[in-house]
Amino acid sequence: MDEIAAVKIEEVNPVRKRLSFEIPWEDVKKGLDAAYRDVAKKARIRGFRQGKIPRDILERHYKEQVEEETIAKLINQVYWDAVKEHDLQVVTQPQIDQQGIVQGNNFSFTATVEVEPLLEPKGYLEMELEKEERAITGQDIENRLKEVRQMFATMQDIEDDRGLMAGEFGTLDFEGTLAGEALKELRADNYFLEVGSGILVPGFEDQLIGMKKGETRQIEVRFPDDYQAAHLAGKEVSFSVVLKGMKEKILPEINEEFVKNFEKYDSLESLKADIFKSLELEHRDRIEADVRKMIVDKLLENKENQFDVPSSFVERQIFQMMADTQRRLLARGMDKKTATEMTVKMHDAFKDEAKKIVLTTLIIKNIGRLESISVTEDEKAARIGMIAESRGMTVEALRESLQKDDLLDHIEYELLNQKVFDFIESKSRITTVKKDSPDAREDK
Repeated sequence: MDEIAAVKIEEVNPVRKRLSFEIPWEDVKKGLDAAYRDVAKKARIRGFRQGKIPRDILERHYKEQVEEETIAKLINQVYWDAVKEHDLQVVTQPQIDQQGIVQGNNFSFTATVEVEPLLEPKGYLEMELEKEERAITGQDIENRLKEVRQMFATMQDIEDDRGLMAGEFGTLDFEGTLAGEALKELRADNYFLEVGSGILVPGFEDQLIGMKKGETRQIEVRFPDDYQAAHLAGKEVSFSVVLKGMKEKILPEINEEFVKNFEKYDSLESLKADIFKSLELEHRDRIEADVRKMIVDKLLENKENQFDVPSSFVERQIFQMMADTQRRLLARGMDKKTATEMTVKMHDAFKDEAKKIVLTTLIIKNIGRLESISVTEDEKAARIGMIAESRGMTVEALRESLQKDDLLDHIEYELLNQKVFDFIESKSRITTVKKDSPDAREDK
C-alpha cells in the first residue's frame, strides 16, 4: 500500500480515543482489483468459463462481497499500523464507523477504542505508615492446637432420647412455603447442619434446638430485608422440618499419642515448634497485607489519584467477582440455576468495588512505570520454579499449565506488585505499633 495520510487521534475521554483515517482512492482501487482477481479464480457464472468472467459481470454478482472484503482488509492494515506506530495500549476491539466505498473517492473511517491510561500517581513517596509488632505467645500456640484438634475430630451418632443441642449436628429434610406456595429453592433432603453455625437464614437454627430424632417441627422465619434473593427479602416463610439423625463431635486429647497422627513430628514439643514457625509466617504475611491495605487506602484517598478507568476493565473485574461468588454459593450446596440467578443480580452491587480494584491496579502499575520498576525473566523463572516445587510439579509442566490458562502474565503482575509495594514502603516513614493479639486471649 502506498503512503497513507497520517492518522488523526482524538481523545474522547482519558480512556477512550477516536482514530480517523483517510485512505487514497488509488489504494482502495488496488484493493478492489486484487479482490476481484481472487473472486474471478473461483466464481462460477452460467455462460462464462471459470477464470474468464469479465469484470463488469463480476461486479454485478459480487460487488457487495468484494467491497466488504476490501474494506475489512484496508481497515485491518491501517488500524493496526497506527496502533503500533503510536504505541496505543488498546484494551477493546475497535468500534468502526464507515460509510462504504464510493467510486473515485478516498475511503474514510473512524475507529473508537478504549485504551489503558498512562497515569501520573501522586503521594506515594514519604507516606506515614504504621506497622504492627507482636511476639507469638504460648496462648497463640494453644489456640492453634485447638484448631488442629478440631481437624481430627470424629462424628458419633447420638443414641440418647434427648433433644438436639447447639454445637451438635443434625440431618434434616425441610421445605419452605411462602404465602402457602412451596418453593423449590427452599427445599432440601438429607441436609447436614451444625446447629449454631449461622449458615442458614437467621432464626432457623435456633428453633431446631430441642428437636428429637424423627420429630417434625414447623419453623417460622423472616428473611432479612437485604437478602440476596429479592423475592424472599423481608418475607415471612414457614418451614416444615424433619430431624432424621443427630451426631456429636468427639475431640481427641492433645498428648504424645495424638502426635502419632503426624509422620513429621516425634513429640508434642516438635509439633508446637512447627506451629510456632507457621504462626510467625502467618503473622508476617498479615502484617504485610495490613501495610499494603494502608498504602492502597492512602493512594485512593488522594484526590489527585481519582482517574477514569476503562469500563471494559471494570466489567472484566465484575465478571471475576460474580464467578467467585457463584463458586462459593455452589460450594455451600445451592443449585446451579439459583446460584446463577442470584449472581447475575449482584452485577451492579459489585461495580464500585470493581472500580476500586481496577484503579488500584492501574495506579500500582504506573508507579512501577514512573520509577522504572520491572520484572526480569530470571525473576519470573525463579517464581515459577518455587511454585512448581510447592506443588510437586516440574517447571515445564507448570509453565505449560500456566500458558494454557493464560496465567503467565499473572505471575509477572504479582512480582511487579510486590516490588512496587516494597519500593513504596522503603520510601515511607514507618512507626512501629505494639498490639495485643486477639489470638492470645483465652477462649471463654
